[in-house]
Amino acid sequence: MTAVWIFTDLPRSDRVVLEANTDHWNKERGPRLEKIIYVNDMDSAEALGKVCDAEGEIDLVSEVSFEDAQRVIDSEHAHLVTIDAMRIVSGLINRDREYMGDVRVRKALNLAVDKTRLIEDHFQGYAHPVPAMSPPYSGAPTDIVPYPHDPDEAKRLLEDAGWPGDRALVLTTTSDVVPLAEFLAESFRSSLGIGVDLVSVPDEELVAAQKALVEKKIPQHFDVLVHAWFDLAAGYPPAVIHREYYHSGGAFRLGPPIQEFESLMGCSVIETDVGRLGDLGRDIDRLVHREALGIFLCCPMALVAVNNHVNFTGHAATLELCETSVDEGHWSRR
Repeated sequence: MTAVWIFTDLPRSDRVVLEANTDHWNKERGPRLEKIIYVNDMDSAEALGKVCDAEGEIDLVSEVSFEDAQRVIDSEHAHLVTIDAMRIVSGLINRDREYMGDVRVRKALNLAVDKTRLIEDHFQGYAHPVPAMSPPYSGAPTDIVPYPHDPDEAKRLLEDAGWPGDRALVLTTTSDVVPLAEFLAESFRSSLGIGVDLVSVPDEELVAAQKALVEKKIPQHFDVLVHAWFDLAAGYPPAVIHREYYHSGGAFRLGPPIQEFESLMGCSVIETDVGRLGDLGRDIDRLVHREALGIFLCCPMALVAVNNHVNFTGHAATLELCETSVDEGHWSRR
């Protein structure tokens, strides 16, 4: 039985207050703070200003934009914490579409993109290139490397696959990744010499589009979807990332199931040895890379602005404050 959840509304309280349980048995771990207040009713720009330019109201701002990173670095009151997060940005390839089932086409799309420029221009350097779908700090295989930027080879592969000169690539995006999609569109046009139709899904139609994608009851009319995803199973990426993208029961799979992938995932489900499980995960990532099942771009870091008198430890999958503490110079203790 497979179940898929699509969140259509995430109501949040304006403020959430956590008070320390001083009677907790694990005294070694904490608590280190008397009270934590989550502020959900403040604009992100205002919050960033309060942590960078002042003290006394906001101590920590999560999900700092890449464009704002330097502002935090230059701040008198805050510093920037970078986290190698379990996140992946890729191009979801629709293998059900004509020509997209050909591995030569999929490899050509990977070779058409300058990932170094992508990371510098769109992520301000705060991202890691990837050869497949496993973040490099999560036990990914070390014997494969990211597809290089090679327009000549990309064009040759596309021609060998018989891509028609008048066939435009349909590239779809959502509002959160439009600049990235525009970069990819220009990369495909310049490196491959083909037309690209860039289609943006309106925000008001996003839930319906997500539902259609995961239910797989109607054909999808795009070749590539620019897609950002995250992983809550930090110890084994195939448990979430690879499963959702390529498994027969995956929410984002587009194209027929791949027998070798199904077999490897089946083995990993019943494997109890940690070392062997890691080997299976690397085999899965090698398969995904070899077959170019997606357009592999990068793993963006999570950026957090933190008051200079706050000691904050970042976690790969979620925002945790268990180890967070403040020193004697913090405004609350002065």
